[in-house]
Amino acid sequence: MIPPLKILAWVALLACLVSCTGYHLGMSKPAKLAHVNAIAVEMFGNATLHPRAEALATSAVANAMVLDGTYHIVQVDHADAVLEGRIASIKYTSIRNSRYQTLHPEELTNTVTLQWQLRDAKNPTRILAAGSALGSSQLYVTPDLQTARNNALPDALERAGTALVSSLANGY
Repeated sequence: MIPPLKILAWVALLACLVSCTGYHLGMSKPAKLAHVNAIAVEMFGNATLHPRAEALATSAVANAMVLDGTYHIVQVDHADAVLEGRIASIKYTSIRNSRYQTLHPEELTNTVTLQWQLRDAKNPTRILAAGSALGSSQLYVTPDLQTARNNALPDALERAGTALVSSLANGY
């Protein structure tokens, strides 16, 4: 006769082994991007009037892609796909107004919209994926509002870049 403690140990061991079935380590790219391993990130365009925002957006997306690790960033001639994008809009909305002057905001949020397309490097007319990504940040209204907006923009672009890379790497 087998002692009950030994049976319980075997059942616990089998439960641990069965609980991990179907799970595998590694990346889980979307099926339509399974063949893509290396992406070239081109300089983003800028449809807004904010100066130098395209360089900030390109850097934010490249940094997010490096941190994610699903795809490698390479030159165009070694790439499986090319990421093209543009800053579609930067919108400012009031979060909190002054107590005595209701038309004077004290705190704003800026929302950045990035529109992007992932094209096949060998056949540029073939679009592998496309979409838009949003990112936002908050800023306090100071006497120098332009500087406050400039300081808040990189944070919003980093969040939009993370959302963009998440949709490429995870499919959502």
